[in-house]
Amino acid sequence: MRSTRFLGRRWTAPTVLLLATALVATGCGGGGEDGPVELRYSWWGNADRAELMREAIDLFEAEHPDITITPTFSEYNAYWEKLSTEAAGGGMADVAQMDISYLREYADRGLLLDLSELEGNGLDTGDLVDGFEQAGVIDDARYAVPVAANTFALFYVPELFEAAGAPAPEPGWSWDDYHEAIAAVTEHTGGEPYGGADYTGLIWALELQLRQEGGELFTEDGRLAFDEPRLAEFWNETAGFREDEIVVPAAQYVQAQPVSPLGANIGASEFNWDNFLARYEGEADAEVALAPVPTSDPERSGQYLRPSMMLAASSQTEHPEQAAELIDFLINSPEVGELFGGNRGIPATNVQRESARLDGVDRAIADYEEERAADLRELPPVPPAGMGSLEAEFIRLSEEVGYGRLTPQDAAGEFFAFADRTLSS
Repeated sequence: MRSTRFLGRRWTAPTVLLLATALVATGCGGGGEDGPVELRYSWWGNADRAELMREAIDLFEAEHPDITITPTFSEYNAYWEKLSTEAAGGGMADVAQMDISYLREYADRGLLLDLSELEGNGLDTGDLVDGFEQAGVIDDARYAVPVAANTFALFYVPELFEAAGAPAPEPGWSWDDYHEAIAAVTEHTGGEPYGGADYTGLIWALELQLRQEGGELFTEDGRLAFDEPRLAEFWNETAGFREDEIVVPAAQYVQAQPVSPLGANIGASEFNWDNFLARYEGEADAEVALAPVPTSDPERSGQYLRPSMMLAASSQTEHPEQAAELIDFLINSPEVGELFGGNRGIPATNVQRESARLDGVDRAIADYEEERAADLRELPPVPPAGMGSLEAEFIRLSEEVGYGRLTPQDAAGEFFAFADRTLSS
């Protein structure tokens, strides 16, 4: 009797002896670890990514004939609903795609495997790009490994900015410069489109400003690192623009959803993560370009390289070594890097960045990150458990401010009360 699990491996004499003893003790096999190991792998994406993932899995299984992969994928929102249900029932996949916004939540609940002991023993994290050495690490334990990267960016329509004589985005330009630019565009176009979306609806724009001031969004222990007056000041920053209809009005912003103002052609600029360029290119009628973010301090852009997606292993997996091998392959294999290109974002390891074929939108994103590399700073603290709920409440309250139903001060009070309940639960 010979198990296919042993094919393609080199075995030392002591290992063979131990295996032979085990086979005798179990009556020559009886199941368990005698057959190929099966790993369940869960991730989010669409049909295009599913086909690429199937090819990547085929490559992995060809190199690891003792491991078979059973993949499942869902659209982003459905993915988290399913993962939460599976985790609660003890049936989480062996390897799961992870978002940094949910990392601490799953780690704090004891649902993720600490991969630290497997680093250098099946999992190589030594080729991660600069700035990602601690990505996925919480309290000295590695719970996830980044797959790809992005950074915050300003998206704008160059044609409209130039026609309005608006200041051109350049490294180190100020928030006043940006405000002047979007006001010029709105005046030039008569609001069709408006010069920009109201960026105070984005918690990540607040984080950007806080980091430019030398602060952070969260503390290391997962509390808010700013106060109510600072949040009220942020929401009040574009009050005059809302009153004068220089930025996209709240009603139009909400009506356009799920398409963004830039994609819906009602705004000429907005902030987002750089990997959204592909989406804007597909939605907007005009050419969309990436530009440096404005800053309150030319020495601090506030930007950092952020994991756009990560890979984690379940603490309940019966096959931690094989789970680590799969993660290692998906982040380090040059063939996988060439296969995916920029589909998952710009790769998080140097070897995959070198092997990835980046054209068009992907090339533009990679160039942007390379141009901004000198201004990127260390990763902020990992967001606390409940980050998803906090962001949703931030969006809701910013819309109430936009409609004029809440003052910035009242909205800030409500947000801090919500955060106190959420972060203490």
